[in-house]
Amino acid sequence: MTLQEKIMRSFLGKVVRKDLAFLVKGGLPVPTYVLEYLLGQYCASDDQQAIEMGIEKVKEVIRNNYVNRADAEVVKGKIRENGRYRIIDKVTVTLNEKNDEYQATFANLGLSGVPIGTQYVTQNPKLLSGNGVWCIITIGYIPGEDVKVRWEIQTLKPIQISNIDLQDYISQRRCFTTEEWIDFLMHTVGLNPDKMNRREKFITLARLLPHIENNYNFVELGPKGTGKSHVFQELSPYGVLVSGGDVTSPRLFVSMAGKKENIGLVGYWDVVSWDEFEQQKGRNVDAVLIDTMQNYLANKSFNRGKGTHEASASMAFVGNTKHTVPYMLKNSHLFESIPTSFIKGAFLDRIHLYNPGWEIRTLKKDSFSKGYGLITDYIAAVLHELRNLDLTDKLKDYAKFDGSLSERDHLAIRKTFSGMVKLLYPDGNMTDQEAYELIDFAAESRKRVKDQLYIIDETFRNEPAIFKYELLKQHGEIKTVDTLERISNNIDEVVEDTDEEDVDDTASASTESSNENTTSGNNTETSAETPKPKRKRISDTRQKTLSFRMGQTGVTYEKLFAPYLANAKEIVVEDPYIRAPWQVKNLMEFITMLIDTRESVEGLKIKLYTSEEEEKIPELIDRLDDIKDDLVEYGIEFDYTFRDFHDRAITTDDGWRIVPGRGLDIYEKYSPYSVASSRQARRKCKEFSVDYVRVDGASRGIDLRKATDVENIVRE
Repeated sequence: MTLQEKIMRSFLGKVVRKDLAFLVKGGLPVPTYVLEYLLGQYCASDDQQAIEMGIEKVKEVIRNNYVNRADAEVVKGKIRENGRYRIIDKVTVTLNEKNDEYQATFANLGLSGVPIGTQYVTQNPKLLSGNGVWCIITIGYIPGEDVKVRWEIQTLKPIQISNIDLQDYISQRRCFTTEEWIDFLMHTVGLNPDKMNRREKFITLARLLPHIENNYNFVELGPKGTGKSHVFQELSPYGVLVSGGDVTSPRLFVSMAGKKENIGLVGYWDVVSWDEFEQQKGRNVDAVLIDTMQNYLANKSFNRGKGTHEASASMAFVGNTKHTVPYMLKNSHLFESIPTSFIKGAFLDRIHLYNPGWEIRTLKKDSFSKGYGLITDYIAAVLHELRNLDLTDKLKDYAKFDGSLSERDHLAIRKTFSGMVKLLYPDGNMTDQEAYELIDFAAESRKRVKDQLYIIDETFRNEPAIFKYELLKQHGEIKTVDTLERISNNIDEVVEDTDEEDVDDTASASTESSNENTTSGNNTETSAETPKPKRKRISDTRQKTLSFRMGQTGVTYEKLFAPYLANAKEIVVEDPYIRAPWQVKNLMEFITMLIDTRESVEGLKIKLYTSEEEEKIPELIDRLDDIKDDLVEYGIEFDYTFRDFHDRAITTDDGWRIVPGRGLDIYEKYSPYSVASSRQARRKCKEFSVDYVRVDGASRGIDLRKATDVENIVRE
């Protein structure tokens, strides 16, 4: 059963094809969640003819019934002339205690004080929430004299989901694998999961954390066009997107109308998102706003008016970066584009997660989903309900972090972990490996904040935090966490209690089997009394294991293999997946690396073992023969053999066996028209590891061209 079939079966009536809303919406100012509700009613099918008929029906409903504010008086005239008329509008209900009746207000039609039957309110309590509910309403007109209110509500049907069965949603999660569920959520937010790797999916889904966690403080900065504000603008009727420059302390927290205190945005919404946050750069921001915000981010409360108020709204700050990440790491810091007034250690220390928006590719036509995902209003209601569930204590079952972390560090990691568990594993069913994947993500997201605090505020350098933890489910193993941008750009940490001779710089490896302990420190300054040791290049050839992160850059064949192959006269490459043109290109780049890094390749013998795939054999033979003929000019003897096997390895006649977990296929897909196509260091990696093992095959007189003999050596 395909993923789309599973989705249709498990959430029938609650899903919609995500590209349809765009086709229908056009220039209409109708919220996406309203459109998707209607599409879910008329287009919940995989039959193309039924979908086309449903789209036309939805267009007809919008065209004939949606009330545009500019046409409000025209619609009122239609109601009077026809006696009744059906409209789509946002309705808010209040109780008029004096008249002892419920009264409705219509957002676009401009009517207020219209009596509404108690049965409608009882059936749809969200009408009283203050946020309003989009409805299809039949409004009648009462002519004659001595009529107090000429408008009457004859029928009312909410076109938002009035309630959900959260337990049903949780139970349906068990029908999906983790990978399927992640892709399902990606479809739900409107993006094509096939165009992203797992790390990019995590970064995208992290944008939902302010919706699912109370009082969650979120920052994402990155290039334009990566969808940073999309989920805050279109996803949920429980969130509000405001321009950063339009936010004032009264609007956000409390405004005074005489002696009456009116609670601001934080009292009515789950999420208050500051859009285009960077555009405040250079503006004078009210100091009262910053102080009040600072207290709220830390304590969930604020002092305004006559007393102290509490709220649960999360804060999200999204904006664009002006420089590349390498530039910011070298010359400033990752917060450089936000308003200067907010670049304060005390303020930024309240941020739970800094989402690396620069890792998400600019959205193109094929970036958007054409598959089925949950109706936006449905997933919004689910996220709203899950805010009541607190899983922060669950982390202590898996990890014990270093004591150098502050309480705010711990809280940030716990809240991110809790939110990600609710998103990906709402049934609580996850493996230890999956739990540690979330812990790593949460710790890295907080470390990104802390690393910048060392640069911005020197007081934080006095008590550096070591982002490492004990894996309680893995026999006490210790793991150190670093941010991907620091690894890819070779940003050194301040090393404590480490023998300089044991410090191995791969310039690209994220972790080594030795697992040295490092501490965060100032990235731009080094103490004159304690100069930073110069890190060695990967020139020493010793037995070790290197691990690489998904999305990591700066990794090349030269850094991985050249030192170990420099003196070999015979090299055996075992890779079962040399088939497609880009895989053959990997092989050619490997051989080119040997030509470029060795003093001489004259007399070098290279033997390739790869697996058979009958339909591709003739074409592959032609390509390999072309390589063979070309290498003759360089004095290289190249040969190849087809056989069935799965393990990957590179073996030399001078006693080295290199085991790259993915063989030569270590890079994510890249455009042939990008710099990455010609520069390996610019490519993003897949997650993989490399083992370097000394087998001393040469001294035993074993023919290393025979893979079986090599395998026997390893087993011995």
